[in-house]
Amino acid sequence: MLLGAPHAHALPSYDEVRADFKPSDTIVLSREGEVLQRLRTDTTVRRGQWVALADVSPALRTALVLSEDKRFFEHSGVDWRAASAAAWGNLWNQRTRGASTITMQLAGLLDGDWRQGPGGRTVVQKLGQTVAAQVLDRRWRKDQVLEAYLNLVPFRSELVGIDALSRTLFGKAAHGLDDREAAVAAALVRAPNARPALVAQRACGVLRDMQAQPPPRKLPATAGAPASQAQPPRVDCDALDLFTTAALQRRAFDASEGVAPHFARYLLRQRFKDGVAVPERVQSTLRAPLQRFAVSTLQQHLRELRGRNVEDGAVLVLDNATGEVLAWVGSSGQLSQASEVDGVLALRQPGSTLKPFLYAQAIAERRLTAASLVDDSPAHIATAGGLYIPQNYDRQFKGWVSARTALAASLNVPAVRTLVMVTPDAFHRQLRAVGMPLRESGDYFGYSLALGSPEVPLLHLTNAFRTLANGGQLSPVDLAAPARGRPPAFMAAIDARAAFIVGDILSDGNSRARTFGTDSVLATRFWTAVKTGTSKDMRDNWAVGWSERYTVGVWVGNASGAAMHDVSGTSGAAPIWATVMGFLHAREPSRAPKAPAGVLKAAVRFGPGPAAAEARSAQPLEAAREEWFLQGTQQPLFAIDSVAAGADVASGRATKDSKHAARKLPDAPPGAPARITAPASGTIIALDPDIPPARQRLQFAATGDGLLWRMDGKPLGQGPRVAWLPWPGRHVVQITDAKGQVLDEIRLEVRGAGVAATPPRGSAN
Repeated sequence: MLLGAPHAHALPSYDEVRADFKPSDTIVLSREGEVLQRLRTDTTVRRGQWVALADVSPALRTALVLSEDKRFFEHSGVDWRAASAAAWGNLWNQRTRGASTITMQLAGLLDGDWRQGPGGRTVVQKLGQTVAAQVLDRRWRKDQVLEAYLNLVPFRSELVGIDALSRTLFGKAAHGLDDREAAVAAALVRAPNARPALVAQRACGVLRDMQAQPPPRKLPATAGAPASQAQPPRVDCDALDLFTTAALQRRAFDASEGVAPHFARYLLRQRFKDGVAVPERVQSTLRAPLQRFAVSTLQQHLRELRGRNVEDGAVLVLDNATGEVLAWVGSSGQLSQASEVDGVLALRQPGSTLKPFLYAQAIAERRLTAASLVDDSPAHIATAGGLYIPQNYDRQFKGWVSARTALAASLNVPAVRTLVMVTPDAFHRQLRAVGMPLRESGDYFGYSLALGSPEVPLLHLTNAFRTLANGGQLSPVDLAAPARGRPPAFMAAIDARAAFIVGDILSDGNSRARTFGTDSVLATRFWTAVKTGTSKDMRDNWAVGWSERYTVGVWVGNASGAAMHDVSGTSGAAPIWATVMGFLHAREPSRAPKAPAGVLKAAVRFGPGPAAAEARSAQPLEAAREEWFLQGTQQPLFAIDSVAAGADVASGRATKDSKHAARKLPDAPPGAPARITAPASGTIIALDPDIPPARQRLQFAATGDGLLWRMDGKPLGQGPRVAWLPWPGRHVVQITDAKGQVLDEIRLEVRGAGVAATPPRGSAN
């Protein structure tokens, strides 16, 4: 026995074993210390949490002792009576129960040198295990031995420990196991990977032993039958067989459980790279009450949209000052058919949510002011692939509007005209500067870049809006609880003055009223700035905005990319955004930011529109107001000298002049033959992929009187101008006189997706 003494005396203490225990799951905690998510991180073994003996059901403790070591509480680590019986049985070739006690088995689990191999233990191993068991019994209490054994013993396949077993096979914690479940668990200890029938047979024997245990106090024998003749307890082994077979097939212990699965995966992926061991518990920056509220709000709103073909969504909340992630909801959970897809990280088209960065760049470069007039009228912009013809969602044009109105009301045509001034490449560089992970160049997207054609994740888009909230200063988001007092590393990404003006525009409910109305869901009782967006074919809805302290981003759509039905930014994502913002500021004010140096407010007034000017009307384009300007760009009057009926683009550039002029095309000379002036014959027209096809129109123009238009031989309209809903294919357009004589003819081609038979009704974004 001295051969095993050195190893035996090197056995760890109970506290050391408890400290070295590593579950196969990692627990992600909130900043308050609440459990948010349990996530499996070790795929080689399935361990649950360490379970204290007091939290193990009495039935299981009884079953294990009866099955493995009936005199556990009597011997000193080695059951010499059982060892003698086993030796005598071996001498006479009789089958007897093994003499290995729970303490001896635990010694084998703690030291691999004494672990049983395929051919059984050697004599040296048996002697060492015997010595180790006696040492353990002297150093550890009995309850510690039983507790450690229950947490370290392999049960079946990859399952180790009672927590993993009870949750996987029975779907409950260890304290809830009943007699049948305890008997099955005890039977698995001796033969972890035995056939279900053999496990059930052994479990039936254990259950008989459990029910044969004497009651706590002796009851008087029943009349007519001596106590010694009492029948043994009856156990339905057939029913136990069915129960055991079903239990061994169950896998109820999910690899992930909680309210922040997507965040937990991203957090562990970012923090523990290159083989770094993942700890048992990780504290994060999430607020537990806010996370739960965001999850329930998203699910409740998506249930209200049932029937509109929308099932997915995502919510992200950032702290403006620190960049800490306060809430991260990547999916609608059970409402989604793709709940594993993280909507916070998925690449989606952001629609109009990129417009604030475009106008900020134009203002910073002094191409526009918030009061500059931009023409919201049909535009045909020549590109390498044909004409780019942007449209507004309501198929209406507002005429000349200020840049403030154009951005707040989310008008598409003025945004494209602004991008013509800024250029797609320059705007592409600005988007990269605020952290957008764009892979293609500006030329690849062209002028559709103004309407959000590239794909970006909600995470980066929301942090870009946080950059606007911080006066143009960008810093990365923070996922894990940082060292207190360590400020984030900021870098300038947007002109601070332009960021302030854009924030003021996005907080202006009156300016957005043309599109969203005065009672919009975007209007909050406290100061906020917000922008919505809708991508092509209504596949994505967005609402992203900020308050004094928080930035909130919301996406609603389908992970599959399927189009929604009659859902816009104001009916899809905006209500969720407003509800989360209201929760954040239920007891916390939000004040408007102070103007930075280099920005001033000046009174401005607007001249009349061109039609009103010709009629000598005094009705201005917009009401007089006080407006914010970059110092040196202010002017008292914004007006139009003349407007070209067929002008391609009017810049509306901010200058020292009091008026903005637009190019005017000359009229046809008297007596000239009727002809089609726009578009030119041979034009290739590419439908805008970011606007539903039903919202797009192509404008035809011609000179002459009494004109009738025909498209592919069928009547189209009359007069000098007509609008046509583009349809893919090659077409012949003609103008005729009243007698049907063809006066002029052009040929054109339309490329892109056509409009559906019954297009969904659109709404403003």
